[in-house]
Amino acid sequence: MANLLNPKLSAKRILLLIGIIAGLLLAAHRLKFGEGYAYSSVHKEAHDCGIPAEQMTSAATMAATRGIPGMYWTLVVCLLHAVPVSTAEDFPALKVLRSRTPATTQEEAVELLIQRFVGSRVTEFSVSVIPDKSSLLDSYQVTSDGKTITIQGTTGVAAARGFNYVLTDLFGGHISWAGNRIHLPEPGHFAVISPGVVNVTGPQRFRYYQNVCTASYSSVWWDWDRWEQEIDWMALNGYNLPLAFNGQEAIWQKVYLKLGLTQEDLNSHFGGPAFLAWARMGNIDGWGGPLPQSWLDGNLALQKKILQRMRSFGIIPVLPGFAGHVPGGFTRVFPAAQVTRLDSWGDFSCNFSCTYLLDPMDPLFSTVGALFLKTQEEEYGHLDHIYNADTFNEQTPKSSDPEYLANVSRGVYKGMTAYDPNAIWLMQAYMFRYPFWGQQQIEALLTAVPKGNMIVLDLNAESAPVYPSTQSFYGQPFIWCMIHNFGGNHGLYGKIDAVNSGLFKAMAFEGSTMVGVGMAPEGIEQNDFIYAFFNSLMFRNSMLNVSDWVRNYSRNRYGVSNDNFDAAWQLLAKTIYNSQSTRNRHNHGVPVQRPSMELAPEIWYNWRDVVRAWKYMLNSLDKCNASDLCRYDLVDISRQVLQDLSYVKYKLLIQAYELRSMAALK
Repeated sequence: MANLLNPKLSAKRILLLIGIIAGLLLAAHRLKFGEGYAYSSVHKEAHDCGIPAEQMTSAATMAATRGIPGMYWTLVVCLLHAVPVSTAEDFPALKVLRSRTPATTQEEAVELLIQRFVGSRVTEFSVSVIPDKSSLLDSYQVTSDGKTITIQGTTGVAAARGFNYVLTDLFGGHISWAGNRIHLPEPGHFAVISPGVVNVTGPQRFRYYQNVCTASYSSVWWDWDRWEQEIDWMALNGYNLPLAFNGQEAIWQKVYLKLGLTQEDLNSHFGGPAFLAWARMGNIDGWGGPLPQSWLDGNLALQKKILQRMRSFGIIPVLPGFAGHVPGGFTRVFPAAQVTRLDSWGDFSCNFSCTYLLDPMDPLFSTVGALFLKTQEEEYGHLDHIYNADTFNEQTPKSSDPEYLANVSRGVYKGMTAYDPNAIWLMQAYMFRYPFWGQQQIEALLTAVPKGNMIVLDLNAESAPVYPSTQSFYGQPFIWCMIHNFGGNHGLYGKIDAVNSGLFKAMAFEGSTMVGVGMAPEGIEQNDFIYAFFNSLMFRNSMLNVSDWVRNYSRNRYGVSNDNFDAAWQLLAKTIYNSQSTRNRHNHGVPVQRPSMELAPEIWYNWRDVVRAWKYMLNSLDKCNASDLCRYDLVDISRQVLQDLSYVKYKLLIQAYELRSMAALK
């Protein structure tokens, strides 16, 4: 009941609870219900409260069979699930982050997505997008008369999430990077779903996706076909705030040439395709370059298609903003500009590092920042008001003076508002983990921007959240993110318990300014298991039952209920996918490290448990052969077993060497 009295409890939820109580009084007066009323009403109220699916079913069943007690059960669970949540409505500045795409265009985008998945059977689905002007939260409803499934969403991306519900929850299918398994009942044999039974509202305004490094670790060589698949994946899972970083070098080329720099200046500034992430963040200059004009033009054209498709779903793309990093030639064209050189980064010499930073307090900063946004608007048609900029990613500012850092923050933000007065600055908080950043420094940087005009990404919140130690980022809204992957490393890994609980701890944190959830892996196309689990949480107000979810996962992914498959994934979920460590050096296995006598990969699990899971999979090899996804997983688990065994053998090898024993070596 404490949560019920929390002042941050939304008016919508309070009205919902009052409505339920009123319904109980009315029901008590009538003494009996019709079966359909009890089922659909309880199911809808439970959904609105964020009650897990299995509890919703229990509530509906109790209401249908016992009448009033079932409704009382719903009330109790709703009260228990009344988690205080901040929404974009708490920050008026964020109201500009709404799609401009007409509802009819969003409907068409979802219909075309459905067609890409089910082909000619798209005619058995009806899609409508009806924006909710009274709320900024996404919601979807699914109904069915047995022949046609109707999906209604407040945005196209919400409707796409509703279609995902149909494919996975309703029809037992599966969507992942490794592949999809789609199964539809015979035409005319859909389950009948009454209005109100499936009515889902996401508890958070934003669902963020990608990492500034993903462009280099994963998507650098993608063509449009692969991007189309990824945007479909985003929409199906409900992501409405992804990074859109392609083509920015072509934009910068136009900006810098207009400012008087030469193409030679840019050739030594832009990194090569696989290293663009770190060149963009000001870590390196020119490494792997120069970029041919064909690359610049091709990526700009690709970016336009990406933005058009994202926006067609009602997705709000995050464009890059000016963080201050400039080519070395900038000092020749503007000799009076306040430009300093950052320290070297990684193991790079200053030939390719020690990049140039234009002081955000220099008047030129706003000029460059505004021209960058203006050029993007000219190329992309319009701006969506949100921009990512990280001035000190893995870099140390020249001064720890809070006033200096506050001025830097004001300068970067002014570089956005000089052209877009409604600009929202999206900034990563990962740098706050470094010793330089004390509480005074963090507070100075964050509070220099008007409250609500900056969104902070708590990038590694599943392992080391920053919001608790910063009083919820000193009042700035933040997005709770699971980073999971570092360096594009492949290998089984996850923190399933930390993700399952951490997300809701952040929502219930006293004074929480959380406005979204996010997935931010440096590299993707690995560990479908943990990403599917995370995606299952995004439209919920409460934790998942892990065991039940795992059982459904293997059944939906492979299309068969099998005790061995279930046992394998249950074991992996409790061990290798449930790391308790806060370190990020997972999957630095012996085969992928440089030779050394002192290798010590971080292993947080009993490697023999992975072998046991592998054997469970092998025990149903005949069933596995019928599924591409099962064969994929069997190979992936086999690779992990071999990786773990390599460390076992490595330790024996080192021990034999230290004993100077040829016998032990053999």
